Amino acid sequence: MRNFIKQYQTKAIVVLLAISISAQAQDITGQWNGVLNIQGVNLSLVFHISQTAEGYASTMDSPDQGAIGIPVAATTFDGSKLSLTMPNIGLTYEGEFKTDSIVGTFRQGALTLPLTLKRTAEEPRPLIRPQEPQPPFPYRSEDITFDNKAAGVTLAGTLTMPENGENFTAVILITGSGPQDRNEEIFGHKPFLVIADYLTRHGIAVLRYDDRGVAQSTGDFSAATTADFATDVESAIAYLKTRREINPRKIGLMGHSEGGIIAPMVAARSEDVAFIVMLAGTGLRGDALLLMQAELIYKASGVPENQIADILKINSKIFEKIINATGYVPRQEMIDFLNGIKDVIAEVVPDGMTIDDYIMLAASQISSPWMQYFIRYDPAPALERVRCPVFALNGSNDLQVPANENLSAINAALRRGGNQNVTIKEYLGLNHLFQECATGLPSKYGLIEQTFSPEVLRDLAEWINFNFNKHE
Repeated sequence: MRNFIKQYQTKAIVVLLAISISAQAQDITGQWNGVLNIQGVNLSLVFHISQTAEGYASTMDSPDQGAIGIPVAATTFDGSKLSLTMPNIGLTYEGEFKTDSIVGTFRQGALTLPLTLKRTAEEPRPLIRPQEPQPPFPYRSEDITFDNKAAGVTLAGTLTMPENGENFTAVILITGSGPQDRNEEIFGHKPFLVIADYLTRHGIAVLRYDDRGVAQSTGDFSAATTADFATDVESAIAYLKTRREINPRKIGLMGHSEGGIIAPMVAARSEDVAFIVMLAGTGLRGDALLLMQAELIYKASGVPENQIADILKINSKIFEKIINATGYVPRQEMIDFLNGIKDVIAEVVPDGMTIDDYIMLAASQISSPWMQYFIRYDPAPALERVRCPVFALNGSNDLQVPANENLSAINAALRRGGNQNVTIKEYLGLNHLFQECATGLPSKYGLIEQTFSPEVLRDLAEWINFNFNKHE
């Protein structure tokens, strides 16, 4: 789920830098390489600085997290001192130019670490992803396309099926928030590839596809809301019903994060959904979830309590504005609203950023159609209408969709609707991506070699096969 102030993204939590360098006597253009040591774990950072007609432009790579070419946005350089500010995530870097190096300090929240940047290129460490399946595969794999005719969108994906047999139970994988490809790739991890491989090896057909406007799928991702993505899923169901290998009465949905909102949304209005699996799906309205998410991540990052309180106060006011509006709130209206609470905003504006810049950034983020829809959306009514079997699961270390609060809300809504075929499970020590972890911080996702918990993979296959293939 997206946290609009700090821009934590589920699927790609990366350090976003904005650098506009006004170097004078010294030449600071080129590639700068550094390594952060975070509690014994090395994290490589690479900055690319080039000169343009307007000054300087930069990008950043985080090779260990699989993030390349990240645009950069605000910097000062007086010929000897370099200062980088990253207000979206409360990060700063200050260093002194030393001819062939920049010696300085990296700060994010309560984290303060030395960071020396050098021109010498370092070989990036290869990402180790031991669970990623490699060909040849013992099953059929077919690249396919299907149309969402009402939306004028063509979705491209991959359908995997057991090598032998027919009348297969099938699962459609639904990605979380943010533009995602069919593998839901993040920081070099490909969780949907791992899930599809495991389920297909255990007799279950799997369809996974690129989000609209992503990779080989057509459409405009930025203009779409959760409700629009739900119609893409309905088109995927219609496609599977045309495949003679698939049992049309055994098509289920498995959604991760936002996909866990979409799955019950579709199941509530379609008798074609045989079952749903909610991987870290939500049971709370969007505004409540975002506030909870922000508080947990900030605390785990070491941000002082008073700063957290100020940020939550601002977010609450913004969310209330959206909730109480009768329709879409345009950007200019959000700017006017934020200007009206400048005294509160002043308490949280990062060093190196003006209040006006902060307001423009926040207004742009909150003006997204997706964000406004998400803030308002309450998943409970849809859950109450779901009649098919449901498996809802989450990790105890999930800071983006907290397990206890959301699993409890999901279970309560399903029971209110009379659904008795419900399995709820919380897994100890797993984060939002279902990786075994110590803290659950999104910034650590790319540093973990495991892509997806083997225990959860086993449970997914066993639950589906027990409920739908036990008599086959």
